[in-house]
Amino acid sequence: MTFLGSLSSWSPVRLALVGGVVGLVAALAAGGVFLTRASASGPPAFSGGYGDWEAFADPQPAPAIDFLDPDGERINLDAYKGQTLLVNFWATWCAPCIRELPALDELQADLGSDAFRVLIISIDRKGLEVAQPFLDGLEVEHLRTAADPKGALAREMKATGLPTTVLIAPDGKVMGRILGDAEWNSDGAKALVRYYLK
Repeated sequence: MTFLGSLSSWSPVRLALVGGVVGLVAALAAGGVFLTRASASGPPAFSGGYGDWEAFADPQPAPAIDFLDPDGERINLDAYKGQTLLVNFWATWCAPCIRELPALDELQADLGSDAFRVLIISIDRKGLEVAQPFLDGLEVEHLRTAADPKGALAREMKATGLPTTVLIAPDGKVMGRILGDAEWNSDGAKALVRYYLK
């Protein structure tokens, strides 16, 4: 007896049950493919000391609040439009900040270009006169620090703890952030940055 012949002898209830199971399996398989595609379209997973990379579903423009560039000139983040920026808020009194600075320096050395830059911004109240000499003492070679001594930009960027790192797209929109120190010289960090550079 062929398979089709055996189906003709099945009761309608049995056929309905088998059809339902086949339909459910097909729906689950299709759903699994859909879920895989949806997760594959977002940024790669990346974790730090206090949590995971948070990609924003509805990126908003970075606030146009002045801070001091490494030369002490007043600028805002609009000055960097056209580049992908990894902005890190730090302070000389913050142990996790100090721990991650060499990794940020290495990331700048490896991926820094006209298209991408690591921008570190100290929130030390004494500004550049304290922050840059401190940074020099760490033998950080590829970064100079900017300063936000009143913490105005950090507050607007929702830097609720230190360090906080945000990624800003070339159009000036804030794409995501991570709280706490992270291994920015790791393959995972570089994959995250490259995702936003495509």
